[in-house]
Amino acid sequence: MSKGQTVFERRQPEKSLVAKSLSQTRQAVWWLEDLEPRPSLPIVRGRERADIAVVGGGYLGLWTALLAKRRSPGARVVLLEGRTLGWAASGRNGGFCEASITHGRENGAARWPNEIETLERMGLENLDSLESDLRGWGARAEFERVGVLNVATEPHQVPWVEARASRAAARGDESILSYNAEQVRAELNSPTYLGAIWDTRGSALVHPAKLVAELARVAQEEGVEIRENSPVRLTRMSGDRSEVRLEAPEGVVYADKVALGTNAFPSLLRRNRFMTVPVYDYVLMSEPLTAEQLSSLGWRGRQGVADLANQFHYYRLTRDNRILFGGYDAIYHTGGRIRSAYENRSSSFEKLASHFFTTFPQLEGVAFTNKWAGVIDTCTRFSAFFGTARASRVAYAAGFTGLGVGATRFAAEVMLDLLNGEDTERTALEMVRTRPLPFPPEPVAALGINLTRRSLDRADRTQGKRDRLLKTLDAVGLGFNS
Repeated sequence: MSKGQTVFERRQPEKSLVAKSLSQTRQAVWWLEDLEPRPSLPIVRGRERADIAVVGGGYLGLWTALLAKRRSPGARVVLLEGRTLGWAASGRNGGFCEASITHGRENGAARWPNEIETLERMGLENLDSLESDLRGWGARAEFERVGVLNVATEPHQVPWVEARASRAAARGDESILSYNAEQVRAELNSPTYLGAIWDTRGSALVHPAKLVAELARVAQEEGVEIRENSPVRLTRMSGDRSEVRLEAPEGVVYADKVALGTNAFPSLLRRNRFMTVPVYDYVLMSEPLTAEQLSSLGWRGRQGVADLANQFHYYRLTRDNRILFGGYDAIYHTGGRIRSAYENRSSSFEKLASHFFTTFPQLEGVAFTNKWAGVIDTCTRFSAFFGTARASRVAYAAGFTGLGVGATRFAAEVMLDLLNGEDTERTALEMVRTRPLPFPPEPVAALGINLTRRSLDRADRTQGKRDRLLKTLDAVGLGFNS
């Protein structure tokens, strides 16, 4: 074994194979291409009035609007989206719908050890409720409760698999299955696998863009009024502080209560401007596999897959047996700007294609039809934070750090609890009552983020050993522990 190299460097495919696989790839989000066309929705015009205004047309905004109508069917709920529903993170993620609301049990246990069992239970209840909602609505979002395989691809990761399996057994958790190298390769055939954990209950797969479309469909059927292409800003409250004013280019919305779900985009509240940073994540989508190619993999369980490195890959099958393959590179651009030009990064796509063929050498010759990228709203504790503003008439949630597909439903319930002034099991959580540390201003933020990424890469190459920087971050509660 070459010291300081990962399996993806020790077993690189020929460069010509990588180049050929990407030669006809188009820069476009396959999920969005796979949607039925729909008419655009109206913009905000003139003066509008709402009992609850929801800002953001992704998962968080749509769940908040839907659950608000469930709680108060007679309320006028208006959802405001700056562009089109689901065009950003909610329409272009990998479709991994996790039970965890803490970015993994390990991260949650490190930050809220006294609450971790409650947080785990509430996360599973939330995923169960999400599944029940989708089935009850007849939502055609390709929801599959197939679980996720966390695979070890380096020798130092094998003890992590064994330790996690032991902890699950000690808790009496029978949903966690442990595999050695031979067993996991029988489940999904990759020469890189040395062991795995299959969490059979705590994860599902979904078609991201169809989930947006179905949530929007049901929201409109329930009476939610949706406005697209209506970017807004918070301005002054009314004189008696009974209303919040949201100003759009061609109109204004006055609302008793406002829920903010703007994800990685700059917060409408000044206090949150340094709470998240946008980190770019890159994805490839393959052409559909033939029956022979699929048979060479096995993959009869159709689980989602993620490896256990700090810089990890995630991958899955689609309905028509394409493979989505993403992750590894997580790129922060100095200044924290969000620009479409950042989405086409050839070095990241070439690296992903190379790693794909290292993972599945039997798929030599498969081509990639689509490539894309999107921003993740990363915060320093790697899971969502919550709060209120403007005399508790505004609530917010942000910082999901890539695990928001399922957690946004939980966050929507939290925001509605806060807006209603309710004392619930959710609002009593330390996770809900506390905020993470903010990121420093530039150029310190870029320096710190990129140094941390370099240290995480070094740990992947040195049997998982964390250097002084990572140990310091761990000690002050900023360490990545997913």
